[in-house]
Amino acid sequence: MRRVQFIEFHDQPWFPSLLRDYVTDALQFGFSLFQVYAPVGPLLQCAMESTGSRSIVDMCSGAAGPWLDLSRELGSHHTSGGAPALQICLTDKYPNLGAFEKASAASEGRIRFYAGSVDATNVPRELNGLRTMFTSFHHFLPHTGRAILQDAVDAGEGIGVFEIARRAPSAIGLTFAFVLALFVCTPWIRPFRWSRLFWTYLLPIVPFVLLFDGVVSCLRTYRPQELLKMVDQLTARDYQWDAGELPTRFVPITYLIGYPQASSRESAR
Repeated sequence: MRRVQFIEFHDQPWFPSLLRDYVTDALQFGFSLFQVYAPVGPLLQCAMESTGSRSIVDMCSGAAGPWLDLSRELGSHHTSGGAPALQICLTDKYPNLGAFEKASAASEGRIRFYAGSVDATNVPRELNGLRTMFTSFHHFLPHTGRAILQDAVDAGEGIGVFEIARRAPSAIGLTFAFVLALFVCTPWIRPFRWSRLFWTYLLPIVPFVLLFDGVVSCLRTYRPQELLKMVDQLTARDYQWDAGELPTRFVPITYLIGYPQASSRESAR
C-alpha cells in the first residue's frame, strides 16, 4: 500500500479551535483508555539513558497524548532531593491549553507546557531535551519531516517518533473500532461539556473527523524504511538512528529514534 498525502481536517488552520480541542481530547482519552503507547516506555528510557537527558520536549502534543501515563512510568524514580527526575514539556502549533493545564496539574510536577505556538521544524532553542512525536509525524510531507529531524540534529537533541497508525487494512479496521469506542465513551471525557455532546451526538462532526482523519492517518504513515531514507538525507554526523516496528496487542508501533553518539556529545561540551 503506497503512502497517500491527503489533508486531515483537525490540523488545518481554518478548522475551528473548539472542535479541534474536542478531537484531540477524544484522542487523548482513547490513548489513555487503551494504553496504546505503553510499550514504548523501554525505548524512551533507553534513549534518555543514551543521551543523559531527563527532559523531554513533546511536539504536536494535541491534548497531551499518552504523556500522563508515560510520565508516571518514566518518572517513577526521583532524585535524592525529592524533585521529579523527569520533566516533560508539551508543545503544539495549536496548543490545547485547557488540556495542557489539566495534564500538568495531574502530573505531580512532571509535566509542564509551552503556551505559545511551536513549529516542529523550528523548535525554540530554550526548549531542551529529547524530542518526541506521537501520532503526528505522518502529517508532514517528506521534506518537512526531514526538516523536523534536521532541526533536532542542528540543536544537538535526540528525537523519537512513534506512530500507532499504519498503512495496513488491519490498522484501518481498528480505526473504525477505536472511533466507535470513543463515540460511546464521550460522556466520560473530562471536563464534561454539553457542547461536546452536541458536536458528537446531535451534529456528529467530532466522530466524523476522528474517523476521516484516522483513516487518512493510516494512509499517510511512513514505514521504517521510509523514515531511514529521510535520515540518510540529513546532514548529521555521529548520530545513532534506529527504526522499526514494536509489536503490541493492537497493531505494531512504528518508531524512529535518533540521538548524538557519546563522542559527539562530549566534543560539544
